[in-house]
Amino acid sequence: MSYVIRSVRADEWAAVKELRLAALQDPVAPLAFLETYEEAVGRPDSFWQERTARGAEGADGLQTVVAQAPDGRWVGTVTVLLEEPGTTDWAGFPVERKQGHLVGVFVRPEERGSGLTEVLFDAALEWAWAHGAERARLIVHEDNGRAQRFYRRVGFVPTGVVVPMPGVPGESELEFVLEGP
Repeated sequence: MSYVIRSVRADEWAAVKELRLAALQDPVAPLAFLETYEEAVGRPDSFWQERTARGAEGADGLQTVVAQAPDGRWVGTVTVLLEEPGTTDWAGFPVERKQGHLVGVFVRPEERGSGLTEVLFDAALEWAWAHGAERARLIVHEDNGRAQRFYRRVGFVPTGVVVPMPGVPGESELEFVLEGP
């Protein structure tokens, strides 16, 4: 299958919302995302409009990449956040180098195994490198073996940094990184 891989446009908030809600209904969503379907479905349209505008083509410091199937359906996404040295990340850890933080990775189940996730990652990493990132990183739940295997296969390695899950005592996530070109 041939996909179009591109950045979202600000006016595509309804498609962003639909794909995110689909992601949050996936059986591994509790291991992959920091929000629930119930939280997301209750958000007003203004939330989705703002979220999409922040990740749209030309936005500064954040880029959302989508995969569109030939029939027009959105079938996958990944978002890259640029993190600047001297700041702290969402978990309160210091950022020491300019890095792209990949979040919100999702490919519809019927598209998995097609190579689509690799293509999405290539586009996300290309954007991060073009914006001066020295490395890319991501955080993955300690029990999400499928995601960890994929990340290792595309070159990410664990750093040993363990991030406690917000609001979930006893559960944690692991940091993986990929050094830049």
